[in-house]
Amino acid sequence: MTTHIKLKGVAREYEGMKALRGINLAVNKGEILTIIGHNGSGKTTMLRLMALLDDPTNGEIVYNGEKINKTNAAKYRKEVTMVFQKQVLFNTTVYENIAYGLKLRGERKPNILKMVESALDSVYLKNFGPRCARKLSGGEQQRVILARALTLKPELLLLDEPTSNLDPTNAKIVENIIEKLRGKTTAVVATHNIFQAKRISDRVGCLLNGKIIDVDTPKNIFTKPKNEEIRRFARGEFF
Repeated sequence: MTTHIKLKGVAREYEGMKALRGINLAVNKGEILTIIGHNGSGKTTMLRLMALLDDPTNGEIVYNGEKINKTNAAKYRKEVTMVFQKQVLFNTTVYENIAYGLKLRGERKPNILKMVESALDSVYLKNFGPRCARKLSGGEQQRVILARALTLKPELLLLDEPTSNLDPTNAKIVENIIEKLRGKTTAVVATHNIFQAKRISDRVGCLLNGKIIDVDTPKNIFTKPKNEEIRRFARGEFF
């Protein structure tokens, strides 16, 4: 498989506190990689580094075979979209929320209409364009946020706890949307939900206390853990 993005010995510190410790991780093109870990384990920090929003304190990030630096970061940043755990919708229509990023990129109006309609179809919200985004249910709002990200056609999509606080029905819909990306868009999903990781992942990375403990198939991670630390995590003892 072709590696899309690779972290090599990556560490990140905030005011002397070590959020990530020597992370080595390769994400394959077109796969769904889930990063599991308890709150505070470093998942969001790692996604921000992958999104090229922050720089590592140590180590390097390689994107499509090229080491990221100050010269090329802006170019590759356009290929990556991150959906944060807490993301706000504008107080306007669903259409305007999704079209916003396309307008910033200079897309022509006829193209924007088609792209927004396609994005709404992909998240099962056909004909929702004229509705007020902030008056939708929580699950519907999360799907609008996903549509806004997908309409930018990212090569790499980073999702931070995409189903937190959603009811089971909407959580399942969001998982279906993510699974449809397989083979088309590289997706990295950070979650503390081990059951979700079992359902949607090609591979699972276990991040504990700022360190990647293991990366393997869901079956191996959850039924054949390599050490006691992963075994305890899979049982939910870290939550």
